[in-house]
Amino acid sequence: MSVLVVIEPSAGIINKGGFELATFGKETAALSGTKCIALVLGNASNAGELGIYGADEVLTADIPTYDSMVYATTIAEATKKLDASIVILKHNANGKAAAGRIAIKLNAGLVSAVNAVPVLNGAVLQVKRGVYSGKASATYAISSPIKVITVIGNSIKPQANGSAISVSVLDLPKLTSSLELVDRKTMSGRAPLPEADLVVSGGRGFKGPENWDILLELADTLGATTACSRPVADADWRPHHEHVGQTGVAIRPNLYIAIGISGAIQHLAGVNSSKTIVVINKDPEAPFFKAADYGIVGDLFEVVPKLTAAIKKLKHE
Repeated sequence: MSVLVVIEPSAGIINKGGFELATFGKETAALSGTKCIALVLGNASNAGELGIYGADEVLTADIPTYDSMVYATTIAEATKKLDASIVILKHNANGKAAAGRIAIKLNAGLVSAVNAVPVLNGAVLQVKRGVYSGKASATYAISSPIKVITVIGNSIKPQANGSAISVSVLDLPKLTSSLELVDRKTMSGRAPLPEADLVVSGGRGFKGPENWDILLELADTLGATTACSRPVADADWRPHHEHVGQTGVAIRPNLYIAIGISGAIQHLAGVNSSKTIVVINKDPEAPFFKAADYGIVGDLFEVVPKLTAAIKKLKHE
């Protein structure tokens, strides 16, 4: 038996999220004394580095990740071929779309959005995930012979305890997709939101896209990833992939700075797992202050430039 971790490279590179999954898989495999196998979907120049972060074996397979039907069928076949008892996927668009299909094909139990390393109790795998919009945590027990879970980013810190290993190709059935990939656009320059340690986010308080440079300068100074509230994305001030919240991306960074965002419950549902929340808003009654670790009541057009200048000064001291 083994633990199978499914890794998706970005632009031919495995990033922090992939190394997180390798460590998560290694610690899960250690529960039952099995090995962690990392299956990389596509080519990645640094695939062998997964061994540094916990993978005992690294395999690659070229499958169209844009087609969740083919994705799920192929992963299910890989699970059978590798005799895996636990399948771990990232809780992203592909993982969420394919996990249910994989579970059905394998007659497996499924828990999504897991945020901590499981506990093994006999043949039962106990996993934790947030409930009630992240205000509480629940433990689920999976007793089926094969188990499928998706893991939220920043749930575990990558542990570099091993060494790079060789990479082999896994021979799997070649399935034809009914979809045609016309174009693929990928983000670059900043850490993807689910993996970001620092996030600076803006809302309607910025009054328009022409004022967003204030936020971007703060984010650049901190080395942070940028995000926004749903109204901002709906108004096309910012791209929709930056939308965080219940209907957007759920994140759990070390630091989340919310600027000009009132803090509606739908937004809080996607960000309240952040370790530290800082809120900047001119309305002292803004709901977000109730969830904040630190808050500044003031006009963002005055506060943010001063904050950016202070950080720059501190960096040069």
